[in-house]
Amino acid sequence: MSTLAVATLHQALRKSFATLESNQKVWKSVLAECSPLMVSLGNLAEQSRALSNVQISNTPLRGFPDLEERLRFKLLEATDIVLGKLNEKMSSLQSARDAISNQVASILHLYEQNAHSLDLLAVTERSTTTPSVADMLEWLQDAERHYRQQFLRRKTLLQTLRADDLSLLESAPQRWNSLESPSAEDHITDTLCKVAFFVESQ
Repeated sequence: MSTLAVATLHQALRKSFATLESNQKVWKSVLAECSPLMVSLGNLAEQSRALSNVQISNTPLRGFPDLEERLRFKLLEATDIVLGKLNEKMSSLQSARDAISNQVASILHLYEQNAHSLDLLAVTERSTTTPSVADMLEWLQDAERHYRQQFLRRKTLLQTLRADDLSLLESAPQRWNSLESPSAEDHITDTLCKVAFFVESQ
């Protein structure tokens, strides 16, 4: 009975790690696309502040009516467009997070369903090519927690940004970068290396 339960779990674990690997790639790709957008936000905020610090009426441009208002409108419009693109990226990050979370929830549910037929040895036994079920479940939960927290922190940051709040926009790129967690990402990559042979074997 224990052997059948372990085989069932192994098959589901292979699927879970394949899902984790594909969505880690999506996550990294989307974050890379966010970086230049965050830089644009900071630049637009700097331009808006520079506009506020210039008295156009004291420059050769004073002959252009409503120039300052039109420039400010253009900067606000450009900022709104960038914020909209960032929110679209957040939707992609949310999809990756949900795919990982759903897969981990599924494997944990399967484990609970089979727990009665699994003894301690079956759960903790490992070989040179196959990590233990307990280890693999822990690794998946660690990865799921990382992406869940990362998404929440980045979403919270974006929700604080407004096109008319220059201070927040100027500091946004630095705050966005400060959320990076390379050690956690490296840990997930190491995990995927540890299970590579297991995932490929059937």
